[in-house]
Amino acid sequence: MSQPPPGHWPPPPQWGPYPPRPPAPRKKHTGAIVAGVLAGVVVLTVTLVVALTAGSSGSSTAASSNTIPSLSITSSASSSSRTSTSRRPTSSSSSPVSTPSRPASTGPRKVLALADHPLLTNPDAGLANAPCAVPGWPSSPAAAQAFFTAAEQCLNDRWGELLTAMDLPFHPPQLEFPTGASFTSECGTIDVGVTTAAYYCKDHLYVPYRGLQTDQYGNKPGVYLALFAHEYGHHVQELVGLMDAAWDVIYREGQDSPAGLEMSRRKELQAQCFSGMFLGSTANRGGSVTQQVFDTAWNDQETRGDNTSGSRDHGTNAHYAAWWRKGAQSDRLAQCNTFAAPSSEVS
Repeated sequence: MSQPPPGHWPPPPQWGPYPPRPPAPRKKHTGAIVAGVLAGVVVLTVTLVVALTAGSSGSSTAASSNTIPSLSITSSASSSSRTSTSRRPTSSSSSPVSTPSRPASTGPRKVLALADHPLLTNPDAGLANAPCAVPGWPSSPAAAQAFFTAAEQCLNDRWGELLTAMDLPFHPPQLEFPTGASFTSECGTIDVGVTTAAYYCKDHLYVPYRGLQTDQYGNKPGVYLALFAHEYGHHVQELVGLMDAAWDVIYREGQDSPAGLEMSRRKELQAQCFSGMFLGSTANRGGSVTQQVFDTAWNDQETRGDNTSGSRDHGTNAHYAAWWRKGAQSDRLAQCNTFAAPSSEVS
């Protein structure tokens, strides 16, 4: 499961009911608007007179936060940054004196797009084939923490290399291991249960041991690894701007509307495809992700989806498995473009 962009209500735990809508914005009073406009004209007139009298020639132009640099894909990837510090909004303090204009910031930025996102338009882009060494799975909280910590490093390496090569933002998520019956995130308080095996919210990836159903799955690391890689896929969506663009549509159309639910399914099924990409590029490469581990993950996907949960926001079990397997077999980002797929493939 994943979170909406900042300022919106959080989504529910996986398969749960949606939260209430945020209150509608207040209506503006026409009289107050007219008065404000007239006051603005007076102030502008006075300001122009003062400026002309003083003979000031300086000006400050703020760079638009929506400015997106042209993107290019290089043939080789540079080393990725591995800081675990979460991003924080930049705050500016007010000052009575003018500040000089600043050049637009450089570097990778989010791109708010869906089907035509740069991440999805290169037919040859995919994760590098490489081994991943994760410890065994004796089904204990300490062992699970060691397992997912090692798995995160593999995911950081693969996705960090790819996104850096594509001039898109990258930093690792903050891994959290809640131990209680619920935990608090920036998306609200999340109850831990069989439907909340893992949860992603705003740069934080939560893996509560209580939700992993180890009594049912036991020593099947492929199941846990595919689940974890799915949630990491939401982190990739968040980093590059796909998450924000998807939630913009969901909230515009309504979370429980047909269009809103379809966009939710497209988002979730793409995370499935990203999960399959990772396991497909990692299995049988000399690490601990063997053919047996891969086969377990492959077969498990058919047990998950809206047919099992009774919901409509993740995709049918058949589509849930199909998109995971498509990523595993192709290892191509363009093959994971669920936002360009026909509705019949994301039902």
